[in-house]
Amino acid sequence: MSAGWTREQMAARAAQDIPDGAYVNLGIGIPELVAQFVPEGREFIYHTENGLLGMGPQPTEEERDLDLMNAGKKHVTIIPGAAYFHHADSFSMIRGGHIDVCVLGTMQVAANGDIANWSTGAPDAIPAVGGAMDLVQGVKRIFVITQHTTKTGDPKLVEKCSYPLTGPGVVSRIFTDLAVVDVTEDGFRVAELAPGINFEEVREKTGAPILPPK
Repeated sequence: MSAGWTREQMAARAAQDIPDGAYVNLGIGIPELVAQFVPEGREFIYHTENGLLGMGPQPTEEERDLDLMNAGKKHVTIIPGAAYFHHADSFSMIRGGHIDVCVLGTMQVAANGDIANWSTGAPDAIPAVGGAMDLVQGVKRIFVITQHTTKTGDPKLVEKCSYPLTGPGVVSRIFTDLAVVDVTEDGFRVAELAPGINFEEVREKTGAPILPPK
């Protein structure tokens, strides 16, 4: 068994930190997997930017309804009591502070909680703003799920973002394949290490000072 968490285990770990009854928005990519891991005894009400409150888990082939999609263009199910609405109303919920938790993917997170997840800033980069800029300003708590490094081994947790910001100082907790990392007044701090991972490995793969678990 390899060390660290898989994508699914990262999503399951993030779900553990979402409180019962929370209204939750999930970003595209690994964050979408969180919907598969609602802890026993809890209920999360999932919100999508394109106008659905009460999103259920990913459907089986038999359950798939071609009219039911999330903002990432993935087929979804709905839970009893789900509601549909115009996307303008959906963004009013976001901007009005009615969503409790948002789980996003990212390109970079800085030690002060800045997040960059929509563009590399390169001249030929295809921007993908989506609803992220609204989410990071309007949602009460921002979680990030990401691999600790890029495919080429560059840190995603950095001292200062080099890519254009999605939002400044908004991230509170990061779930990577190596650790759960909090953004504190003192910078990054490891809250929990993944199985088979030691603190030295996390420190070596982090592009900013990082504190050990308390």
